[in-house]
Amino acid sequence: MKAMVIREYGGPEVVEHTEVPDPRVGPDSVLVRVRAVGVNPVDRKIREGLLDGILDVRFPLIMGWDVAGVVQAVGGGVTEFRPGDEVIGYVRKDTVEHGTYAELVAAPVRTLARKPAALDWAQAGGLPLAGLTAYQALVRTLRIGPGQTVLVHAAAGGVGSLAVQIATAHGARVIGTASERNHAYLRGLGAEPVAHGDGLVDRVRALAPDGVDAVLDLVGGDALDASAQLVRDPAAVASAADYGVAARGGHYVWARPDTTDLTELARLADEGRLRVPVASTFPLAQAASAQALNAEGRTRGKIVLLVD
Repeated sequence: MKAMVIREYGGPEVVEHTEVPDPRVGPDSVLVRVRAVGVNPVDRKIREGLLDGILDVRFPLIMGWDVAGVVQAVGGGVTEFRPGDEVIGYVRKDTVEHGTYAELVAAPVRTLARKPAALDWAQAGGLPLAGLTAYQALVRTLRIGPGQTVLVHAAAGGVGSLAVQIATAHGARVIGTASERNHAYLRGLGAEPVAHGDGLVDRVRALAPDGVDAVLDLVGGDALDASAQLVRDPAAVASAADYGVAARGGHYVWARPDTTDLTELARLADEGRLRVPVASTFPLAQAASAQALNAEGRTRGKIVLLVD
């Protein structure tokens, strides 16, 4: 099969579009014919070696954790899926080696759920990691609910766009930070936009004089400083961007593969309460270019690789 492989840490130049052996399918896994792959900031960080201290990385390495595709074959112990089933998955395994930037991927059933019919392949491929990050932070960690006011930093990005919709679907009022060019976009998702940068605290308090009930931080640094002045309880801050949140009494969020949570995201999509905005698509062979665009941090929604 064709796959995007790196043999060492480095910049875009280390990414190879090459032939590799087809993956082996274990008894609790399925073989997925890949149709789309979400591009996430973590992919570039792994490529550059920035997470070497916390992940078991083995070369040569096929990049990627997101997938949407069609089941080709199932392991001997699999009863959940059959060949022909359309699935989505956050295929993060114990070692970083056999990823999803490929034509085929062997995915443990614990990482998969059925693809929402309401989403096309590009949208489905962009859902798993970003959706799980937002859902697990807001619902599992912060336990948001009706009538609460939630502040989302970087609300127009891949995770933020989904977080706004998930919070709204759970009855919360959402205030989202973004550049002014994205304010109309955020209103369309159901958020009340505010500009980030100097004066943020005052702008949020103009909308919520008593502060906010919960914060999802997708920026880190100064955004955490502002959050501390706006939230009533330090434990009501979750960050997917800054480990320092824990020292402030909040929670660091690292998404976990979870079939139940993926299935809930798919249900929200099929009910029309969650859409996946796709900023750009690239063919698999242009994965390095897709990562470079993702690294700019200015895209509205998800960047996705399409696999023929």
